[in-house]
Amino acid sequence: MARCGRCERTVEEQFRYCPWCAAPMRLKLVEFFRGRSGERRALRVSRYLAPDPAERQVRVSIWSEDGRAEAVVGLDDAEAARLGDFLRDTAPAPRPGLREAVTAVLRRVPSG
Repeated sequence: MARCGRCERTVEEQFRYCPWCAAPMRLKLVEFFRGRSGERRALRVSRYLAPDPAERQVRVSIWSEDGRAEAVVGLDDAEAARLGDFLRDTAPAPRPGLREAVTAVLRRVPSG
């Protein structure tokens, strides 16, 4: 049995909301990422928030076109941070904007 964080009554684990006060039993942030062009599946990333670090996790799931989770992997905060670092550190460098491109050209022009 779980305990509601708002009214502190006991609640069965499968409930998403407290039946006594309607408070959510767990808080999470969710983002969907579409697959590449032509891909019919999506990636769903959920970060579960909790005061207790043992209850926090990031879940990554692959969703089919008909709305079913095909696979799910849970990551602790350290592994989620490592995944974020990997994606950030291996991303291609952004192309310079117009201002940066013009500034670079002007620096090459001899003054005088």
